Amino acid sequence: MKTLVAGWFSFEDMGASAGDLLVRDLACDWLKGAGRDYDVALAAPFEGGGVDWRTADPAAYEELLFVCGPFGNGPPLTELLERFRGVRLVGLNLTMLEPLERWNPAALLIERDSSRRTRPDLAFLSDAPKVPVVGLVLIDAQPEYGKRDLHAAADDAIGRVLSSREAAVVRIDTRLDVNSTGLRTPGEVESLIARMDVVVTTRLHGLVLALKNGVPAVAVDTVAGGAKVRRQAEALGWPVVLAADDLREPDLAAALDRCLQPDLRALARACAERAREQLADVSRELLRRP
Repeated sequence: MKTLVAGWFSFEDMGASAGDLLVRDLACDWLKGAGRDYDVALAAPFEGGGVDWRTADPAAYEELLFVCGPFGNGPPLTELLERFRGVRLVGLNLTMLEPLERWNPAALLIERDSSRRTRPDLAFLSDAPKVPVVGLVLIDAQPEYGKRDLHAAADDAIGRVLSSREAAVVRIDTRLDVNSTGLRTPGEVESLIARMDVVVTTRLHGLVLALKNGVPAVAVDTVAGGAKVRRQAEALGWPVVLAADDLREPDLAAALDRCLQPDLRALARACAERAREQLADVSRELLRRP
């Protein structure tokens, strides 16, 4: 018995979602655990390791398992069903768009919702590992430093390192006169930074707001020879600061891995507490009368 697993990931530009892929992988795990042989019908950009249902031989399959999403009597589903007309159809975690009394081509239907019943989405049973959430806080050009400004090269190196691993990268713009990420207030900026697992930043306040909220930061000083970012890290006692004029991608990757360790989160909190202690007398000094 061989099953062809299909879904909206089997068609180009049909809006396959993370939930679709989670349920697909869950179904494949169940088939594998039962010793069942299967292929997965995939289309761009998911096609690696799968088959194209348009060229796959229907005679090779006893079962067509369509997983997750809306399911209705129209293209491109009707094209798929026509090609595999002699193959037993199983629907899993589907939203049936028409009443079952009118249209239900499945020999076995375990729906998400239909005219018959509603059940929780099967994504609740998936156990895909979580990935780090990385806040990316980058500085723009700094013409005040002239040729010492190396932000473009630093941005390129950071981009390559982040794209080489699985991580949820959240761009965070700390500038508020014009904000490229839709943030409007300091509270919005800081609240977003505070929810990251790690921050990669070329901005001084990216470093400061991360450590203030106990979030480890990979700080890169984009000024040749070092400037305010490096000096701030030194003042805070924060060790993960790299220089753009000697920035090697393996070092950047190692710094990111280091900041994902629990002891660095504890160190971030300690740096923030020490900073508050050192700044305790600033208001008194400001307000002291001559």
